[in-house]
Amino acid sequence: MAKAALRDANEGKARVCARRAVALAAEASLERCSRPGGRGDAMHHLRQIQREASVPLPIRQAAERLSTKITQRDRAPFTSNPIADAKVIITYLVAAEHKRTL
Repeated sequence: MAKAALRDANEGKARVCARRAVALAAEASLERCSRPGGRGDAMHHLRQIQREASVPLPIRQAAERLSTKITQRDRAPFTSNPIADAKVIITYLVAAEHKRTL
């Protein structure tokens, strides 16, 4: 859906879809490892990733860019490619979960 939104020049919808994809991945990862905090909106999950010191800096930065509101784009880190930032975060979550199950 995010790709379709970008093709339609709907950047806001693309950002929302990318955020939701990260939230779904975070919830699934937390549920599989039986950790609390699995439910919440997309922004909750992005803020949680940003605060987690054990998460590598590039992942936290992607979460920060993706969570920046459009109204703050001139004052805060902002992503011009929400899909790429979401993919980076999701790839990390999947890899981290895989390491925990080994």
